[in-house]
Amino acid sequence: MRRAIRSVLVLAGIACFVPPARAQSPDPIDQMARDIFKQLIEINTTDSVGNVTTAAEAMAQRLRNAGFPENDLHVDGPNDRKKNLVVRFRGTGDRKPILFIGHLDVVEALRTDWTTDPFEFIEKDGFFYGRGTEDMKEGDAVLVTNFIRLKQEGFLPDRDLILALTADEEGGSANGVDWLLKRHRDWIDAEYCINLDGGEFEKENGKPILAAIQASEKVYVDFQFESLNPGGHSSVPTPDNAIYHLAGALARLQSFSFPLHLNEITRNYFERTAALVSGQWSADMKAVAKEPPDPAAARRLSENAYYNSLLRTTCVATMLSGGHARNALPQAARANVNCRLFPGEDPQEILKTLERVTNDPKVKISIVRQTDPEGRVVPVVPLPPSPLLPEVTRAMEKTRSSSWPGIPLVATMSTGATDGKYTRIAGIPTYGISCMLFDKNDDRAHGKDERVGVRDFYDGVVFNYKLIRELSTTH
Repeated sequence: MRRAIRSVLVLAGIACFVPPARAQSPDPIDQMARDIFKQLIEINTTDSVGNVTTAAEAMAQRLRNAGFPENDLHVDGPNDRKKNLVVRFRGTGDRKPILFIGHLDVVEALRTDWTTDPFEFIEKDGFFYGRGTEDMKEGDAVLVTNFIRLKQEGFLPDRDLILALTADEEGGSANGVDWLLKRHRDWIDAEYCINLDGGEFEKENGKPILAAIQASEKVYVDFQFESLNPGGHSSVPTPDNAIYHLAGALARLQSFSFPLHLNEITRNYFERTAALVSGQWSADMKAVAKEPPDPAAARRLSENAYYNSLLRTTCVATMLSGGHARNALPQAARANVNCRLFPGEDPQEILKTLERVTNDPKVKISIVRQTDPEGRVVPVVPLPPSPLLPEVTRAMEKTRSSSWPGIPLVATMSTGATDGKYTRIAGIPTYGISCMLFDKNDDRAHGKDERVGVRDFYDGVVFNYKLIRELSTTH
């Protein structure tokens, strides 16, 4: 997942933007980054027919060639197609390690939908095209490039730097981060984690707008609504109809809003954003940011889908099935209801709320259980936000100032979920920092003709390089 909708807490003021100067032709580091990026894009890593292991092994070979010893490289996973890469860059050990994560898998892409081959790396009109250019093989390429560059430079960090490139963030049953935490936590255990699949840096009309740190995200939970019935011949209908029961329950859900919730990040978002808008919007944002928030202001803001998603848990019907024959009364009707839980909310309490709202004993509601590759049920647990560590925000401030002077640094809360949920649940504070600019009006992640700006990619390589050094050098 690349573009999760986010809530913003401004950490630095807005000033005049001065674009960083760049050479007209790629330098050797840019060329290396491009070659790695191309190699990754042209390895199909979809869940259906792709192979994450091939990409992991290709990156492992590049790291071996750069001088990383074999005992600091691991390519392993639950099956032959879903192996993850973990590499450790040895430091002095003065501080605890930092973990950097990115996922190697991509969503499906049909050649008939694209104007180019989605698994061919193409540069044209100032963009790199291909499946994964935005979500998120650009981040994988950035990390591999900079681990190699730092090794070639003889850099000695004051802590170990760990890179994990993993499987099944986009789907599938073999999530790599989860598997590593359960099977080889010692490989990736760290003081905190930097996830390049979050915390988008945004630009609009070519001008950088903000740099972000994703410090929180909602919890993904599916619920099944099911109505069962003996059925019968359609020529003798009765009011007791599985489809009608289900339809009524969903209609009541449609009219329901979960209670208002705010945390430090969302409250400050509305407080700070109020200064950037005017009229009723500004007044309502100020009012909802107060303690307690103003209910009338919250109702008006909730008419906007984006603001509504920041103010509460949301649940929405996403899939529907029912009946077994055109000339028979339905014996079953089912719907999937997808919920995004506000941080800290208990899935069991959400279940009770859904049962109360639907108010029909003929509709059974249950949590759709997730399982790991061994078939064990994965519990749904509340997802705590990560505290904004001063050393992370200081390093981000310094790096932002040198790369893009003047743009604000913000903390974000994603309404979706990333692999950061696994590290947060495991007690490793996690910060989404994408390191490169994406056009807020040209989001093609998971879509056709996915692309990223050529200059944005190269600037992201530089930003990430500076950030890694800042985070691993004692001042």
